[in-house]
Amino acid sequence: MIKNKKIIVLTYGTFDLLHEGHIKLLKRAKKLGDYLIVGLSTDKFNEKKHKTSFFNYNKRKTILSSIKYVDKIIPENNWEQKKKDIKKYNVCIFVIGNDWRGKFDDLKSMCKVIYLPRTKNISTSHIKEKLKK
Repeated sequence: MIKNKKIIVLTYGTFDLLHEGHIKLLKRAKKLGDYLIVGLSTDKFNEKKHKTSFFNYNKRKTILSSIKYVDKIIPENNWEQKKKDIKKYNVCIFVIGNDWRGKFDDLKSMCKVIYLPRTKNISTSHIKEKLKK
């Protein structure tokens, strides 16, 4: 690594119904570098993934931008943009939850790829299921 070069970390997600697991993931991601970029799934991209968010993109972005670990938020519009974002933002480390283990290994030729463990017993899906009951 070049001396005085910022270590830029990139992650992606929907970050709906913000919870402790999200905060812990963002905190661990930020500790890996100097600058954390979050690719936030747009509403249109969520539709393509057959996913429904409680909050729309702008509300999720407002909430996410208030978290001290997040330095920049970019829209995530499709699966393919990760390589372009890594190049565009000179990303050193790509971070994602370990439930995605192996899915982004193709990015290892561009940057370091780290799969972080999820926080046990908490997820947006879990919260949504509990709310239905």
